[in-house]
Amino acid sequence: MTASQTAAKRTALYDEHVRLGARLIPFGGFDMPVQYASILKEHEAVRHRAGLFDLSHMGQFILEDDDVGAWADRLTVNAVSSMKPMQARYNVFTNEQGGAHDDVIFYRLDGRWLLVVNAANTRKMWDHLSAQARGSSVTLSHREGAGALIAIQGPKSASMLAVHTSADLSALKYYFSVEGTVYGKPSVIARTGYTGEDGFELFVDAGDAPEIWNRLLEDNRDAGLEPAGLGARDVLRLEAGMPLYGHELSEQITPLQAGLQWVIKFNKPEFVGKDALLAQKESDDYARIAGIVMDGRAPAREGYHVFYGERRAGEIRSGSIAPSVQNKSVGTALLEKEAAAPGTAVVVHIRGTAYGATVVEMPFYKRSY
Repeated sequence: MTASQTAAKRTALYDEHVRLGARLIPFGGFDMPVQYASILKEHEAVRHRAGLFDLSHMGQFILEDDDVGAWADRLTVNAVSSMKPMQARYNVFTNEQGGAHDDVIFYRLDGRWLLVVNAANTRKMWDHLSAQARGSSVTLSHREGAGALIAIQGPKSASMLAVHTSADLSALKYYFSVEGTVYGKPSVIARTGYTGEDGFELFVDAGDAPEIWNRLLEDNRDAGLEPAGLGARDVLRLEAGMPLYGHELSEQITPLQAGLQWVIKFNKPEFVGKDALLAQKESDDYARIAGIVMDGRAPAREGYHVFYGERRAGEIRSGSIAPSVQNKSVGTALLEKEAAAPGTAVVVHIRGTAYGATVVEMPFYKRSY
């Protein structure tokens, strides 16, 4: 394989990240900003004012046909066909064993559906959906290179965006969207996000993204808007108890194990993996994702073994120092049922040393309304 075949792709905002001095890393097949000034500064901005994220690496598929809802209902755990016009809904595509192909968001737009998938799973999901659509009337198209996604997240995001969009943000409910303009440029404006704060995701044409990005930063500089990278985003979502594919969800970790019982609609007549998930639910004997707080500040990092008594009971799946939780060291762990109850004392082994921790309920952080 040649270097050109393995080179990371760039989003429409790549040059803006370079100009802002971002530290770039390969992520999901793209060169993406992990941080600008610092992860802590960007985290603080999102929790108290707002941060601006480039999410253009995420896969965007357009699905068209009157049968999209019913077709997708057979492939996912949550209901799709019951979605209202312009509604957004979190969902999980599952395999026959109940494991997750990917966790996604459906947007029911005017005359079409928008499906947003995780960057690292874009090719897998495109191949999967293309195979499932074969022989049906559902048509798929891929917005790679044509679309960009900018997220403005934080308690001041609405006031920062409102004067620059044709949409009435005060009338836009959580997990709904509207088609309008931002700085006069066509956009789907969705009140969705991955930080635990209020915020909006702007689906725009790639060619319009740099202008929208730069004008939002310039016009809201005095109000404290900061460009924010993947590092801050990961800490924010972990504090808010939101799963990250490959960590709290995978082909082997089911949405039931991930604590997403609310997503699974067992009353649907059929969907891929339903029998396996139903058997798992009825047995209630499965490893599950739980929150843990370390007794000290030792880091809870992915892959560290967790012990309950003398027995290894699971492993860390995500971890970080949590500024919104008194700077405690927190994490998620996939634990046996006996070890996963809140209040349970466990031990995390870090490079041969045992550190105490306590299982807690998630999320670690909830925003005040």
